[in-house]
Amino acid sequence: MKIHHLSEKNSILNHFLGEIRDVNIHKDSMRFRRNIERIGEIMAYELSKELDYKAIEIQTPIGIKKTTQITNPIVLCSILRAGLSMHLGFLNYFDQAENGFISAYRHHPNNDDFFEIKVEYQAIADITDKCLLLIDPMLATGQSIVAVYNKLIERGMPKTIHIAVTIAVPEGIAYLEKHLPDSCHLWIGALDEKLNEHNYIVPGLGDAGDLAYGIKL
Repeated sequence: MKIHHLSEKNSILNHFLGEIRDVNIHKDSMRFRRNIERIGEIMAYELSKELDYKAIEIQTPIGIKKTTQITNPIVLCSILRAGLSMHLGFLNYFDQAENGFISAYRHHPNNDDFFEIKVEYQAIADITDKCLLLIDPMLATGQSIVAVYNKLIERGMPKTIHIAVTIAVPEGIAYLEKHLPDSCHLWIGALDEKLNEHNYIVPGLGDAGDLAYGIKL
């Protein structure tokens, strides 16, 4: 797996990452959503450098300009509900992309720390031989992303796979490396320290879905 760690170099991305972690800014859900969206836009720009292009000519009012154009057919797929704001950031840049949405959540059958991933709702375009961008803000254990990937490939095999996460931990990365194809690209905003005893990211930022859209039942 090829890993792209974007916050290793200083950029405006680090500013937005800092704001989504700040407990004082957490009180403003609109600002949280917008920052996640802007992080998605930055990641989309960086990811675009890995795509395929062809030479084209553009007719301007004055003459002809040679340039390049993306050739990859792209499908953006977000894991509900936390991925929605980040999805919009990617869609702002890849506006011709097809889209998909899929639900995944931790189910605690024994009401303790043990959980299994439930993948239920799906609404997604055909991914066969296309560039699949799988979007989820938080990479904790990695089980949700792997479960979603396994469900998606029941419908077709993408040509290329890019996974975009805002915050990740080493345990989650190791899980993806073990269970996903070596050809996958993993895009990380920030790499955090570890998982705690409840499998939440430390220092992390809390529940991204709740911060963006309100506390769930």
